Amino acid sequence: MIVRSFKDIEGTDRHVKAKSGTWESKRIVLAKERVGFSLHETTLYAGTETSMWYANHIEAVLCVEGEAELTDDETGEKYWISPGTMYLLDGHERHTMRPKTDFRCVCVFNPPVTGREDHDENGVYPLLTEEG
Repeated sequence: MIVRSFKDIEGTDRHVKAKSGTWESKRIVLAKERVGFSLHETTLYAGTETSMWYANHIEAVLCVEGEAELTDDETGEKYWISPGTMYLLDGHERHTMRPKTDFRCVCVFNPPVTGREDHDENGVYPLLTEEG
């Protein structure tokens, strides 16, 4: 059994801040736990824009605080995301988030991330694995 809090991982290597400066993520469950998914609390900052494309992962996102516009960059369709709203990127959709306020969400990734990932120039997380 593993018990830990987001507060426990603040300031550790599990607390990742994007090179872009648009978000930070507290990664509470990672690939090294070997449970088949990773679990994160991510905050996207108000007034920023982050374009992403999880070519190697499926992601489910549940908004717990704040509001943001989600754009499906492939169709142009826009969605308003607020607390209690979930979106699932089950088709590896390219998408852009534009938070109106600081936007805090809980995210699940499959396959799990290692904790070292950050978006590349295409908005993609590389597919990293844990050894052993």
